[in-house]
Formats: sequence, C-alpha cells, structure tokens
Amino acid sequence: MGCRLVATMAIETSVTYRSPLHQMTQTTPTCFWNDSASIEELTYAIEHGAVGATCNPVIAAAVLAGDAATWRPRTEALLRELPTATEDTIAWKLVEELSVRAARLLEPIFETHHGRNGRLSIQTDPRFFRDSEAIVKQALAFSRLAPNMIVKIPVTRAGIPAIDEATYQGVSINATVSFTLAQSIAVAEAVERGLRRREAEGKDIASMGPVCTIMVGRLDDWLKAAMEREGIAVDPGYLEWAGVAVFKKAYAIFRERGYRVRLLSAAFRNHMHWSEFIGADAVVSPTAAWQKRINASDIEVIPRIDTPVDPKVVDTLLAHFADFRRAYTEDGLSVEEFDRFGATRQTLRQFCAACGDLNAFVRNAMIPDPAHG
Repeated sequence: MGCRLVATMAIETSVTYRSPLHQMTQTTPTCFWNDSASIEELTYAIEHGAVGATCNPVIAAAVLAGDAATWRPRTEALLRELPTATEDTIAWKLVEELSVRAARLLEPIFETHHGRNGRLSIQTDPRFFRDSEAIVKQALAFSRLAPNMIVKIPVTRAGIPAIDEATYQGVSINATVSFTLAQSIAVAEAVERGLRRREAEGKDIASMGPVCTIMVGRLDDWLKAAMEREGIAVDPGYLEWAGVAVFKKAYAIFRERGYRVRLLSAAFRNHMHWSEFIGADAVVSPTAAWQKRINASDIEVIPRIDTPVDPKVVDTLLAHFADFRRAYTEDGLSVEEFDRFGATRQTLRQFCAACGDLNAFVRNAMIPDPAHG
C-alpha cells in the first residue's frame, strides 16, 4: 500500500490536496522523503506528505553553517565536555545530534507506518568506503541513536558485504553512492542474503525498511561531462533521461524478482526524477528547492512508472556512451569495478571533502581565528 497507508480512500475528485507531492502520497504507492535533515525544510516537507528524510556530510555541513546560532554554541559545549576530542570526533557528534533531532519529527510517522517509513537516513563516514568492518561497526552504532534510524552505506566493493552483514544484524540500510543497474541488483541480493539469515534464525524482519538509492541526476551529470570530454554529439535532452531509464529498468527487475528493498530516486536535476516515477512502490527524495518547484508546477500527478523511456533515446545513449552501457546493463559492472565507476569516484570525493567542511566548522570554535578577536 506504500504511502497510501494513511490516505483517505474517498472519491479522489472530491479531495483537495495541498500540493502535487501531497497528492502523489495520498493517491499512489509512491513515497516522498525530504533530501535534508534541516528542521525547517523537513517541517515543510512533512506538511506536504513527506514520510522520511536524509543526511550526509554535505547536508550536515550545510545545516551547521545555515544555523550557526544553534550549532556554534553546541559545538563549544561539546568541546568543553570532551576536552581531548579531535575536531573529527566532535564533527561526527554534531552529525549524530542533528540527525537525532530530525528523527524525532518523524517518529509519529514511523509508528504509523510500522517501520517502513518515518526514518531518518544517517550516512556512515564516506572515508570508510574501502573497509567493510568499519562500515558495519558505525552502522550498528548509528542504528542505536534512535528507533527510526536508517543507515546509509555506499555501494562500493566493501559496501556490499557490509550491507549484507548490517542487514543481518537488524539494521535497516539505505544504499547510497549508487548509480547503476548492477549496483542496485547487488544491493538487493545483499539485502536478501541478510534478511534470509535473520529469518533462518527466527529474528524479526517485519519492522525493517531497507531502501536502495539510485542517484539518477548524478548519472546524468557524469554522462554530460563525458559528452564534453569526449566530444560526443547527441541531442543534449537525451541525457536528461539516462538516470530515469536506469531507475525504470531496475524497478521492473525488482518487481519481477520480488526483492524486498525499495528503490529511491535522489539527486534531482529535472522534474522527471519525480514525475516519471509516480505510481511506483518506491521513494522519491527531492531537495527543498525541488519540492517548491514541483509544488508550484502544474505537472499532472499520474502514474508514469510503467511508461517506457523512448527506445530511440535509450538506443542513442547505448550507442554513444560506454558508461551508460555499464550503467544500464545488469552485467555492466562487477562488484570489484564499483569503486572505479566515474560517478562513484566523483561522489565519494565530494562526500569525503565535505568531512573536511565539517571539521572546519568545529575548528573555528576549537581554535578561533585570532584576526577576528
């Protein structure tokens, strides 16, 4: 039933919806999560039907900088409480605290949806992307921060066994740094292994709510860069469909095989990263800016998940872009190749760099700039 769990199943023509996103959540199985842990942004999103939210180092750094009046004093307090802690330790304490704050807003939804929604995604340290053991250890710790945490694990060579083990340990995971069909299927299989191990031991899985993100817009970005780098000439509009095509193909395979992990669309670059997935038993996760653009639009809220991408677009992308062939075919990448995929490297670099931004925020409180008194 998805997000229609709390919907009024009255005649839809007699209902007034607050926005297109709200209409989607009340009339289709498609769920909407807020792509931010900002309290202000999450509050707006919940008013328009959101049933989840996310955090990562980039988001956390933006939240801290955007609400320094709250987080600078809290940073100073942590420095007093932990006088020998490094800036890295303090930074991740702040990530945990801002994630717990956002999770509290979602707890009523979590209870209503019995664990399937109402979760806050907190991301493991991206610098652990090569270390399965470190990822699992942090995932277990993060899962205990609040009852409605879901933990983001990167879809790297080390991330796949970490997803299997964390799932077995009872952690609801959100696979991230994921762009391709091969990655999403590897995630689904890893989650299934973890769930089957739990089931074999009589452990609960009913309250778990794993998802697999496909960062559709970041795949588009990578192919657009390839077009410029390699001097490829195709209709530039075709590149807006690359992530959509991968997501739709993955969704069809997930349904056919009965995988128990939902897909999630993230990294919005155009409205199709929402509108083309309406009707799916899946999650869309727009930023606050994209939510407002969608809610101000007159785009019709109708199911499009089963409408195929124009074969001419797909065939053109397959013919001209090696990385689209890798992204669109099930055997396009092996697990050993995940870390070398261009969009993976680009995203990991950004996430790791954001850890430096988090540390810089702490450093400014730990060692104030003498030039500013």
